[in-house]
Amino acid sequence: MLQDYLPIFFQILVAIGFAAVTLTLSVVLGRSGRNNKTKDTAYECGMVPIGEGAPRFSVKFYLVAMLFVIFDIEVVFMYPWAVQFRDLVAHSPVALVSMAGFAGILAFAYVYALKKGALNWKS
Repeated sequence: MLQDYLPIFFQILVAIGFAAVTLTLSVVLGRSGRNNKTKDTAYECGMVPIGEGAPRFSVKFYLVAMLFVIFDIEVVFMYPWAVQFRDLVAHSPVALVSMAGFAGILAFAYVYALKKGALNWKS
């Protein structure tokens, strides 16, 4: 029984050991480097950095990104269900009802996002 889990324990030990050695070497070797003003300035492709580092993005950008992830996850859950559709519905219609509920909740969320103007870039 224990010998079945031995490769997993070995892999965990190797991962922990690798992380510990890497972090330790980073600290030890990082101390030997010398900092100066030139090294600590931001590198902008050979140009002298002028102004702020990065432009600020609108909150709409992040909102649309989160909505994309949510609806993308919907597809991830629906694809295996669609592949097994015939087998699932043949045994019990509960699978169809549960997926209809899932899709209904996401459709409601989509309509809510449209009504709130979450996908409108102009406002």
